[in-house]
Amino acid sequence: MQLLKDKILKEGRVLSETVLKVDSFLNHQIDPLLMKEIGEEFANRYSDDVITKILTIESSGIAPATMLGLFIGAPVVFARKRKSLTLADNLYSSKVHSFTKNETNEISVSRDFLSPDDNVLIIDDFLANGEAVKGLLDIAQQAEANVIGVGIVIEKGFQQGGQLLREQGIRVESLANIKSLANGQVEFFD
Repeated sequence: MQLLKDKILKEGRVLSETVLKVDSFLNHQIDPLLMKEIGEEFANRYSDDVITKILTIESSGIAPATMLGLFIGAPVVFARKRKSLTLADNLYSSKVHSFTKNETNEISVSRDFLSPDDNVLIIDDFLANGEAVKGLLDIAQQAEANVIGVGIVIEKGFQQGGQLLREQGIRVESLANIKSLANGQVEFFD
């Protein structure tokens, strides 16, 4: 998706050979017009599939997932990272290690919002080692939901997550796949 790649090149900041900062448009401040285009692109890529739920993780996956939900008319369910008084029991839960934050969280989704009748598309902002997606897959599996695939805004293709998921036969659609962040430069796979 060229619009996204251009935005990454213009506003993204390479912090190291493994960290890309895109907080000006994706995971702190959100560019709604870009999110609209991202939602439409995911809708086009999965247009042959019947999707009944979109599953993501708080917080950076919510914006692209919601835009996709608008295009296909499906609800968005997001896994919460912290328990609350209103989300305390009757849950699907999984542990997820964050590469960027170097911490492990237990993510949870109410059993009221996922069922064996659901065809789920997982959406997330980044794919590095695949830990967040693995946690969301685990939750979908606990619900006995059918996972259609995974949509990723930015994949760090030089890390193992995407390859491991694809080797398991999971369809992964990435809108921008980064080959390298070496020498402070973003290089994409063609």
